[in-house]
Amino acid sequence: MTRHFLVDDDLTPAEQAEVLELAEQMKADPYGYDTFAGPQSVAVLFDKPSTRTRVSFEAGVAELKGHPMIIDAQASQLGRGESIADTARVLDRQVAAIVWRTGDQSRIQEMADHSSVPVINALTDQFHPCQLLADLLTIKERFGDLAGRTLTYYGDGANNMAASYLLACATAGMHVRIAAPSSLQPDPEVVARAERIAEAQGATILVTDHAEAAAIGADVVVTDTWVSMGQEEGAEERLADLAPYQIDAATLVMAKRNAIVLHCLPAYRGKEITADVLDGPQSAIWDEAENRRHAQKAILHWLVAASRSDETEESDGVGPSDETEKPDDAEALDETEKSDETEGTEESEDVRSGDVD
Repeated sequence: MTRHFLVDDDLTPAEQAEVLELAEQMKADPYGYDTFAGPQSVAVLFDKPSTRTRVSFEAGVAELKGHPMIIDAQASQLGRGESIADTARVLDRQVAAIVWRTGDQSRIQEMADHSSVPVINALTDQFHPCQLLADLLTIKERFGDLAGRTLTYYGDGANNMAASYLLACATAGMHVRIAAPSSLQPDPEVVARAERIAEAQGATILVTDHAEAAAIGADVVVTDTWVSMGQEEGAEERLADLAPYQIDAATLVMAKRNAIVLHCLPAYRGKEITADVLDGPQSAIWDEAENRRHAQKAILHWLVAASRSDETEESDGVGPSDETEKPDDAEALDETEKSDETEGTEESEDVRSGDVD
């Protein structure tokens, strides 16, 4: 069965830990893995502009000895109306994996439904799972562990980053707090999923509109852009609603003394985060940005290996064995042929063994 990475909880807690451990190993030995040796190609499609996602995937695939095919999806036939299903059927005959940054989650789900190679969500309107792998890797590097840590997210609780923090951090056994205005709360279905995961992992989920108290005792304080692409209309109202949720020096006073700050970027100093915090000593943002490459290499390698392993297991035992018993009538026919000397001819060894062109 082909494995895909479309949503953060597509990985079990054990699988997530395995991928993060692999990311640490790849960071220590960036050129030591031949995942796509050949080189095999990886299609990296973009419906939306990108800096970090494009650079990190392009560099990462190359480090895995592969060939990254960067495709502007809107300039391709996909952008002119060719179906996602047909695009998937074409791409999976040419590449070892498909990475796509697109709009609605249903689009990448459809790509995966029709692809025989792994499909990775490089960002949709609903989730950003690759970013969360990078964030978890960064947190693990700083603290040595994830389970039991507390992460507080400030800002638009209805966006893709908040949803991914809920699912990915719950999977890691982390306590998650979402501090957001009542007008921008997370999807209740995502919250419910996160709560189920958190309960199983011994963690907790809190969604609140009380900005002041949300950072108390937090190990990690995170935020995201307040006005994302496509949200320009009504931006002034959004900015007014989100103003109390800015991360500043006062926020960090409430968190633990060794707390770190993360931001997936691009950042707008003076809006969601102040310059002194973004560029300050508690910021791990630049490590976080670098870790996109290592985390994405790990999930690519892991998915390809897992899919190949499943294919091998499915193929085990397929086809007749040399020890397959012959039916009685076939055995009788063999005995007749062995005793028949009237023809004076013999089948060639090639014909008997089936080795014919």
